[in-house]
Amino acid sequence: MTMKYRLDRRAALGLIGGSAASVLIPVPGARVNAQTLDKVSYQTNWRAQGEHGGFYLAAANGIYKKYGLDVDIRPGGPQQNPTQLLLGGRVDMIMGNSLEALHFAQEGIPFLCIASIFQKDPQVLISHPGQGNDSLAALKDKPILIGAQGRVAFWPFLKLKFGYRDEQVRPYTFNMAPFLADKKLSQQGFLSSEPFAIRKAGVEPVVHLLADAGFENYNTTITISKKMVDEKKDLVQRFVTASLEGWAEYMKGGPGIAAANARILKDNPDIDQEKLDYALKAMSDNGIVLSGDALTLGIGAMTDARWERFYNSMTQAGVLPAGVDFRKAYSLEFVNKGVGKA
Repeated sequence: MTMKYRLDRRAALGLIGGSAASVLIPVPGARVNAQTLDKVSYQTNWRAQGEHGGFYLAAANGIYKKYGLDVDIRPGGPQQNPTQLLLGGRVDMIMGNSLEALHFAQEGIPFLCIASIFQKDPQVLISHPGQGNDSLAALKDKPILIGAQGRVAFWPFLKLKFGYRDEQVRPYTFNMAPFLADKKLSQQGFLSSEPFAIRKAGVEPVVHLLADAGFENYNTTITISKKMVDEKKDLVQRFVTASLEGWAEYMKGGPGIAAANARILKDNPDIDQEKLDYALKAMSDNGIVLSGDALTLGIGAMTDARWERFYNSMTQAGVLPAGVDFRKAYSLEFVNKGVGKA
């Protein structure tokens, strides 16, 4: 899942922003019963999968409609760049992360993060069993397959915290054959994706979740233009609240999940129900959605303190420069309202 952080500021500043129809009601987050639905588009960062389940449930089970919305969930893919689609006004909102939003603030581009579904970034490093690689600290000076984007995102964090060196890096091309062929290798991955495929290949992987080591990047966020936030607050609040309700239901794994999964499988026939079940279990077992601040503030929670900590850690790691007004990267206006809290 690639992302370009050097952004076209002129294109962003020229964005008209938002394609919604007439707003139905003036009360933020209120439920509506009207025939006219506001159209909103949300671009995901990859092909449809269980990690997008709450958005699909809100669409499939009528939650968006209950809030007066007609939401177009647009799956991503290897040939798409959600950031550029957002900057170009092709979509209203995208799935992003807090590091991306901080780069917006660094560049002075008026886009920001307004909710974070994942309290823990699912980024992992994966090792073979029985090789003495049972902790992140143990991977120091050992070969690790890392992709180009990872080298400018989480790799500097690992260098700072564990003393990793660039000489350890081997190119990762999202092909697991080199890892499977060499027990001495470790590789990057996504908690609910690569470990699943590796297990299917007959290897029980040792999985290291970077979030548990202090990598506090918010992930699976809702990113939007400041213009749309300023001009269509009611619509934005309804989208956020409905999405969080969808995620609350998806994480319960109840009967309502069936319709959501059916839509996911229709949008991405390359996965199956086993993969969806694995993703839900991985998210549940590791507190990806429900942990930390979300336990008291609700799904989608964000805080000033965590944004500041993450910005400072990225500054120390050399990913971001000092002096960036990190508060311009996000807004807490639409979250922390207790939706789906445990």
